[in-house]
Amino acid sequence: MSEMEFRDLAVRQPVADDHPSVLRVLDRWWGGFEGSTGSVQRALLLPRLFFQHFADSSFIAERDGELVGFLVGFLSQSRHDESYVHFVGVSPEEQRGGLGRYLYGLFFDYSRGHGRSVVRAITSAANSGSYEFHTRMGFDVEPSPAEFEGRPVQPDYDGPGLDRVSFVRRI
Repeated sequence: MSEMEFRDLAVRQPVADDHPSVLRVLDRWWGGFEGSTGSVQRALLLPRLFFQHFADSSFIAERDGELVGFLVGFLSQSRHDESYVHFVGVSPEEQRGGLGRYLYGLFFDYSRGHGRSVVRAITSAANSGSYEFHTRMGFDVEPSPAEFEGRPVQPDYDGPGLDRVSFVRRI
């Protein structure tokens, strides 16, 4: 999707005051994925610090003043050729319209502009929609000896029982 196709969007860096607005949409946008446990995990993955300390590399998308998408990412402090997409969300009404791809494109441009050539991301093992999106976006799934529903997963990646699919893409 081209920038022209999203002319009616306001895309900006987040501020700390965006934190509650993003938390409010998570359960609806994820359709209650993984129930109350998933709800708690999503909220814990997005503490206010991301909106305070990683704003330059993150994006909020609004249409007519309403939040329709966001991407929280950062440049790795330890791996100087890498950046990382920590969390991304697109409202159900906007999904499959290219907004997620557009936000990733902005992040890829930001990353390249800061000398990065690799972008990493993860998703939960059970999130098939995210898995399909990332593979369509050209991410490779990192190999692993474990599998979940035929997808390689990194066992206990984020702690006991928190298996993740790990993605990598050269930009």
